[in-house]
Amino acid sequence: METGFAVWITGLPASGKSTVASALERELASLGVNVAVLESDVLRKVFTPNPRYDEEERDVFYGALAHVGRLFTEHGVSVIFDATANRRAYRDRARREIARFLEVFVDTPLSVCIARDPKGIYRRGREGSATGVPGLDAEYEPPRSPDVVIRGDAEDPAEAARCIVNALVNRNFVKE
Repeated sequence: METGFAVWITGLPASGKSTVASALERELASLGVNVAVLESDVLRKVFTPNPRYDEEERDVFYGALAHVGRLFTEHGVSVIFDATANRRAYRDRARREIARFLEVFVDTPLSVCIARDPKGIYRRGREGSATGVPGLDAEYEPPRSPDVVIRGDAEDPAEAARCIVNALVNRNFVKE
């Protein structure tokens, strides 16, 4: 059985991660590659049903997320992590645990993310009803050397997905 691969799509909330993840899932499906999308918003409800969004809770959550991703890839299932993971350490842990790993940074200015704010996270953060919002009252550490950089405010999601697939092909994770 061939080992799966993992693509971690990171960026600020509302940067376009989920849109890029969906486009990547479709692009990979067109090549016959089935992937599991591990979306933090969905899995947080399972792993930490009463999230505090503090460093301790995030460390537990992202550790569990990386572990699940490793298990999937070791069993031949490729994964797309759709998760902010505001600290480099969270993503670096996944990179250490998963042999075939690609980090994608959706680089979108904070002002654009705030203007988009589809889930109201920045609004709630400014009102004080949400704490630990990356970019507001929690630091977001962008990757030092991401494998792929996507301009979330300028690039078409389908083109971004093709760029990621090219990086996967170049690493022999995917065959065209």
